[in-house]
Amino acid sequence: MSVTLTGPAVSPHADSAGLRTAFAVATGVSLLPFALALAGHPVGSGWTAFAIAFVPFVVFAMLYIWATYRDTHPGIKNDDITRGHFTGRRTAGVLLGVVLTGLYTVLYFQGEWLQPVFALTDPLSQLLRDRPADQWFLYGFLYTLAVLIMGARMFWRYRHNRYQLFRTASVMFFQLGFAFLLPAFLLAMQQPEFYFTYFWPLKPDYLYPSYWAWLWQQPGGVGAFMLMFGVAASFVLTPILTFYFGKRWYCSWVCGCGGLAETAGDPFRHLSSKKYAAWRFERWSIHSVLVIITALTIWLWVGEGEAVQTGKKWYGYAVGMVLSGIVGVGFYPLLGSRVWCRFFCPMAAILGIGQRFFSRFRITTNGDQCMACGNCSAYCEMGIDVRAYAMQGKNIVRASCVGCGICSAVCPRGVLKLENGKTYADRYDGAQNPLATLLRSLKNP
Repeated sequence: MSVTLTGPAVSPHADSAGLRTAFAVATGVSLLPFALALAGHPVGSGWTAFAIAFVPFVVFAMLYIWATYRDTHPGIKNDDITRGHFTGRRTAGVLLGVVLTGLYTVLYFQGEWLQPVFALTDPLSQLLRDRPADQWFLYGFLYTLAVLIMGARMFWRYRHNRYQLFRTASVMFFQLGFAFLLPAFLLAMQQPEFYFTYFWPLKPDYLYPSYWAWLWQQPGGVGAFMLMFGVAASFVLTPILTFYFGKRWYCSWVCGCGGLAETAGDPFRHLSSKKYAAWRFERWSIHSVLVIITALTIWLWVGEGEAVQTGKKWYGYAVGMVLSGIVGVGFYPLLGSRVWCRFFCPMAAILGIGQRFFSRFRITTNGDQCMACGNCSAYCEMGIDVRAYAMQGKNIVRASCVGCGICSAVCPRGVLKLENGKTYADRYDGAQNPLATLLRSLKNP
């Protein structure tokens, strides 16, 4: 009997590399209307200008995603990601970081420079808000567009993983519906612009006395409802959901900051620092911001004056703009996708304390099956050395973990499992007395 040896099967779509290149170039060219608008030469006006500016970009970006993943089998492929032009801290990645940082800086502090560009979104702003577009509408629109486009990429890339599909669909839904459309509709109905997916302390205004007084005076009782919702979400809903699900219910399923990090930031998750020094800085920085905003909120309630108003103003600049936007997003290609969430977000700090000491959530490990490949640690966007826990068979119970589930998804042997246990008392040594453990951790950080 003779055996005929054949070469490897030829892919039915061997032209994928060429298609990716073509669609990448077309996506870049589709940005030309923005450049022309900035130069004072908009292509058309009204809906025509809007369509020319955004439709080709969306179409070619989606085609590029399709061409990238159409030949791949279900499963996560990270080949050469650490050597990629944009994902390996190479020149292209540094330039991308500079561009993102510059864009955020201009949007926040020199928005009038972008007047010709946000005028492109005028038709949509008039439709949704019944008023002309401004820099914040442009920002919200581009932010939402990024989450939706890169969310589609997540569906392709993680199509084998039901948890990732659910998580991606959730952040896309909340960003589009609750962070973009609903606030716009409220303005169109002459109601206060309110974001139901942001709570104190991430949205500190919602507990400022001046904002309370303004909401309470709104006609129709809508402002009063918003006020009560903000308080209930901060002090009732958040502790309950964190007890059952850990911080992932918010950081990975609802929050707009997390939504952008988990979609647009996904290609950069491996860049998060795993060094011990980064962990020490993280613990001091994120809790310092929480202490500052708590003290500022109390200060605003017990006293008024120029000093407290100055503190409120500088907190908005330093934390609300520079750290959350300029650094938090602009540094994706340099420090990973969760710079803001890991080091500075006061909401993440509160959720982390609840998760670490009082929640049922944990990631269980099967140490007998771990082969120490290191995929879990490499792709943890929060810089956790997951492998160290897995090799010892210990539950992963960390304040910084956002429950994204990527460590479990990239594990080739199914060692890691995200779980909500029946109780919080069996997760780690000392879990039966969480308050005492918390106090000991404060004494020995």
